[in-house]
Amino acid sequence: MRNLLRLCPLLLVATLLLGAEPAFAGKRVALVLANSAYQHAPSLANPVNDGAVMAKTLKEAGFDVVESRHDLSAQDTRRVLRDFADATRTADIAVVYYAGHGIEVEGSNYLIPVDARLERDTDVYDEALSLDRVLVAVEPAKQLRLVILDACRDNPFGKTMKRTIASRGIGRGLAQVEPTSPNTLIAYSAKAGFTAQDGDGANSPFTVALSKHLTTPGLDVRRAFGFVRDDVLKSTGNKQEPFVYGSLGGDDVPLVPVKAVAAAPAANPQADMRRDYELALQVGNKPAWEAFLAQHPDGFYANLAKLQIDKFQAEQAHAAAIEKAKQAEAERDRLAALGAQKDAQAKAAADAKAAEQAQLAAQKAKEQAQQQAAAAEQQRVNLAASAPSTAPASTASPAGTNVASLTPATNPADLSRSVQTELGRVGCFSGQADGNWTTSSQRSLSQFNRYAGTKLDVKVASTDALDTVKSKPSRVCPLVCEHGFKADGDKCMKIVCREGYAVNDDNECAKQRAAKPAKPATAKRYDGDERPARQRRQAGGAAAEAAGGYGAAAGIAAAGRRSGGGQVFCNSSGCRPVSRGCHLEYRGGGGPGNDANAEVCN
Repeated sequence: MRNLLRLCPLLLVATLLLGAEPAFAGKRVALVLANSAYQHAPSLANPVNDGAVMAKTLKEAGFDVVESRHDLSAQDTRRVLRDFADATRTADIAVVYYAGHGIEVEGSNYLIPVDARLERDTDVYDEALSLDRVLVAVEPAKQLRLVILDACRDNPFGKTMKRTIASRGIGRGLAQVEPTSPNTLIAYSAKAGFTAQDGDGANSPFTVALSKHLTTPGLDVRRAFGFVRDDVLKSTGNKQEPFVYGSLGGDDVPLVPVKAVAAAPAANPQADMRRDYELALQVGNKPAWEAFLAQHPDGFYANLAKLQIDKFQAEQAHAAAIEKAKQAEAERDRLAALGAQKDAQAKAAADAKAAEQAQLAAQKAKEQAQQQAAAAEQQRVNLAASAPSTAPASTASPAGTNVASLTPATNPADLSRSVQTELGRVGCFSGQADGNWTTSSQRSLSQFNRYAGTKLDVKVASTDALDTVKSKPSRVCPLVCEHGFKADGDKCMKIVCREGYAVNDDNECAKQRAAKPAKPATAKRYDGDERPARQRRQAGGAAAEAAGGYGAAAGIAAAGRRSGGGQVFCNSSGCRPVSRGCHLEYRGGGGPGNDANAEVCN
């Protein structure tokens, strides 16, 4: 009895581990077929390489049986399919991967062995293998039947075979299928009716993406093919879109279950989840958050990730509403300009008003989603800063959802420094990114709000602000240059004019007028000046001294100009500048109480 009691904890742990195992963790079998060395058609370079990659991927994923064959004749292919059907009778998951030539005749799909001639269209029934024959081989599997076809190539047999009946159709690529058996998926490397690319490397883009995503532990097979589709579209410039036919139930069906491993007690059991969350936060886009949720569907961080996804979706909906409102407004203005009937104009006006209201509603929803995501992220940062060594057992998200505990994360100073750096990149912050969120940083974020059309809270540096500024690929705030400088890219460069030209008030190079040399005081005598020479010298000297000493008669010489700019008026009481819009005129005479120069105003 004592020994039994000692074994009870171990039995309990074993029971929990077995109970935690995903539903689709039974026996898994796979068959990989690859045909490259065609005897009556040009050989293909990639299929054998693709088959080797997929066989290696499935073996490393822990499949119980992985049978890999290449360059098979029709008879050998039938024998291999028959043997594989025996293995699937005790399997929960069965996978068949085929790379090579395929053809569609009269709406049915066929896989072409290497010894096929296909001289006539009817030869396909004898020399090729129908897709239905492959489906029969995986039929016994209990939980998932998956057939993957990298066979949507441009087929040479379809161009050379003779038609026994002129109306018999031979399609391009493979035809669309609808599996009749439940829990069956058929994946094409290209959508029905389209051809796939072999790529520039040793493997096709489709197989490269499959090996990357299909056997991700815990990832539902449908989401895995979604990631495969995204990768192939990106690598082929949107020319090839993989497609999956068939349906599954509501439960996740991963090809590779998440292994339940008994781990020693740890101080922080959520370290991996926190690390993955922070990585998704750095990437900062919707696919990154979706990948995080695929790995961590529950808990505090999962709720934060869902808020981030809600924010992205609200922003996309707002952008779509703006575009729709613009189109409705343009249609309303167009009908008004054409003088259309009143009913048409009234309908267009109503549509424009409805689109405007939808835009406002989408904007409100976007702002609310942004605020919720920012508040949740700020809560995470604050809790992590206040409890660096421990985490509360539970807390609540802003939406009221109970979530799990959290662990130390981003330092507020680091967050402020990151926001400052990004604001500098978009031309809104010129200071040093030191992590201190001062009034200068607040003004910079306020300026960003003005030119980007956002309403971010400028009082604190938030993750929402960082994500929003990061989303801008180029300068947001305008470049302002001082007089004498011009914009050159993202910098202000000094304007250099050629000789004889100078920068004017319009910041342009203008030709300079040659300065007239000042005449000597004794160069000319004014007619009618009957003052004694001593008085003339005194008047001229006083004016010259007040004007800065530019010659003995500078004051008198300036008096003849029609502009008062820079003129100085001096008498016995002292010197003062000539009033704006006025000028000096010489009236003769001079002496106590009789000024020789009079101030004349227009």
